[in-house]
Amino acid sequence: MEYSNLPDLKHLATLRAVVEQGGVSEAARLLHIGQPAVTKRLRALDGCYAASLMQRQGRNLQLTPAGERVYAFARLMFDHQASLLDDLEYLRSGLNRLRLEVTFAIGEHLLPSLLLNFSDNFPQYRIESRMGYSRHIQRRLATGLSDLALLEQAPDHPEVLVQKWLDDELVLVCGLGHPLWGSGLLPVTELGDLRYVLRESQSSMRITLDKALRDIGIDQLPIAMEVGSTDTIVEMLQHGGHVSFLPRFAVDDALNAGTLYHIKIQGLRINRTLWIARTRSNLKNAVAEAFIQLLRKKSWNG
Repeated sequence: MEYSNLPDLKHLATLRAVVEQGGVSEAARLLHIGQPAVTKRLRALDGCYAASLMQRQGRNLQLTPAGERVYAFARLMFDHQASLLDDLEYLRSGLNRLRLEVTFAIGEHLLPSLLLNFSDNFPQYRIESRMGYSRHIQRRLATGLSDLALLEQAPDHPEVLVQKWLDDELVLVCGLGHPLWGSGLLPVTELGDLRYVLRESQSSMRITLDKALRDIGIDQLPIAMEVGSTDTIVEMLQHGGHVSFLPRFAVDDALNAGTLYHIKIQGLRINRTLWIARTRSNLKNAVAEAFIQLLRKKSWNG
């Protein structure tokens, strides 16, 4: 790797400031430097990358195609820098914290009670939780930016260990007023006749659903809407016009309360597993062990 012509971090920060603040003078005020210094840093970046990164259009500076790429790199680099600072702060703060990441469906429906239960049983420990898509969570877990993850798909990474947590099923449900409310078995061949509101394609449950349907020869359902929240889909089903495939853990309460109806499909069940994941380097984390102990009780008691 060539180290002699790497860009200066302050120069990259200046480019980002000019773009996001809308000009040289605004960037100068933000960075507490003079406008000539801003211009000098931009020219230094041009020299570093042997390309003109910004060009003037009227009274405004605009990124060139090369500048667009360098700006994207600058944003990514400073985002990683922020994550690194958070990680270092975590190391300095001691060993009483757990950085937990979960998928959106688990975060909406299972996480609140788990966190409250954990706080009651282990008040000496602290959990910092965040939600995301499985692929993002797996990346953060593998790179050490999180300690433990609850996932709807098992990661495939040599440094990530997984263990089974809960059995789950994707079930077809509808709201009161739908023509299939109270119906018997639905033939698989009639799945294409329904109107669906589903989670977005990058969600774990949708990836599982699409694969299960492809396995039985169904390439595409008639999807009316894609929604990024399971709770929102449940509310939408109450209007009676649509159906949805949703995790059983997310709709059990509504099924028991009689506000949703489980439409059973002849010859099709979509079973799956929820997973606990962590890295090999985190096997002696006391907070993680305590939380997994709590999760095990959840798997036994439901």
